[in-house]
Amino acid sequence: MRRNDSSSMTPPDAPVAPTPRPSRLPPHGGTLIRNVRRLDPSSGSDSIGDVAFRDGVIVDAAGGDFAEVIDGSGHWLLPGVVDLCARTREPGATQKGTMRSETHAALAAGITAICLPPDTRPVIDSTAMVNRVNRIAKAAAGTYVHMLGALTKGLDGEALAEISALKAAGCVGVSNGLTPMASALVARRALEYAASLGMTVHVVPLDAALANNGCAHEGAVATRLGLAPIPVAAEAVAMRQWISLVEDTGARIHFGRLSSARGVELLASAKRRGLPVTADVAAHQLFLSEHDLEGFNAMAHVLPPLRARADRDALRAAVGSGLIDAICSDHQPHEVDAKTNPLPLTEPGISAVDTLLPLSLRLVHDGLLSPLALAERLSAASSRILGLPAASLAPGAKADLCLVDPTNDWRLTPATINSVGRNTPFIGERFEGRAVRVWRG
Repeated sequence: MRRNDSSSMTPPDAPVAPTPRPSRLPPHGGTLIRNVRRLDPSSGSDSIGDVAFRDGVIVDAAGGDFAEVIDGSGHWLLPGVVDLCARTREPGATQKGTMRSETHAALAAGITAICLPPDTRPVIDSTAMVNRVNRIAKAAAGTYVHMLGALTKGLDGEALAEISALKAAGCVGVSNGLTPMASALVARRALEYAASLGMTVHVVPLDAALANNGCAHEGAVATRLGLAPIPVAAEAVAMRQWISLVEDTGARIHFGRLSSARGVELLASAKRRGLPVTADVAAHQLFLSEHDLEGFNAMAHVLPPLRARADRDALRAAVGSGLIDAICSDHQPHEVDAKTNPLPLTEPGISAVDTLLPLSLRLVHDGLLSPLALAERLSAASSRILGLPAASLAPGAKADLCLVDPTNDWRLTPATINSVGRNTPFIGERFEGRAVRVWRG
């Protein structure tokens, strides 16, 4: 969905560090940010300078007076974050969140666009549903909302959806979510159909038979706690099958939410052979492991599951090298009751838009990513995967911007979470860095 209006959002709680102070100039319109560290992944530029925008478009900073002038000293400016997977829970489960609540929470956290999976209720498998979601998103007036259409009707894994109609309606890709395909034959036909239309197929690689309704990584923690296991093979087997089908069809596949070292190895092999594959990882997979389930911590119940520390380290290394293209939130807000049953009966997922940028900034502070690489993983790569215009700070680009204070020291509490969902294992943790101003279009 595209809009021409403009908005700016600041997180509601007062940050510890001071935000940039605007100075007053004659109201000729537009905003000028002075002396800011410009992180432009489209040009590979990391420099100190000025950035200006007017009427939703970046303009020459020397082009006249501006209504607002911001001192960006000590701050970073990057294209707005594009989140490859975020569920708003509307339509279908508004007790967990709404389009308005979740897109505004995302915007406050520096995210200017989200990609909605097709597993809404009803499923996004028709032009009518695409139009319905667009209407809801337009009324919400938060982030831009892009959609993945269903690969099969009703996500049943059997009959192919009308992918051509979904593309014409504006879907940026297709996916079957976490629902398995009925057979490899159906999967191959789906890839052939998508390839003929130039559509990317988004896959969460998890073999349903091997996962067997488990809730934890197959390892020492699951054994000790008596939790049903999900082996790494569930990811590896699914990836091998899809990669084999890519070899036959030439279709583009994006592997979402990788969780294992073996998955990283398969991705590396496919890329070395020049196959058209990309991948992302959820931010929480880069910091948590199976040990965070100790004490039957339902807040760490996610799918795919948190795996061994060696898997986490392999994912971090792959993000650092660029093998894994992008970092996403995999945002799944829940009501309190969804996380209060015995762990196997709780619903998987983390409310994560509030922590996507702060967790990613930890990778910079840890020395794993440069600030420019951060902008690449959060903005540029995600935009390319979705087929969106390049994330850029150049004049003429859309003014989807995120101003970051990288030294802002703050603590995540239920009161500082903007999402309706409070289901996160990061409650109580301190973060260094956050978005302090966000502009969308």
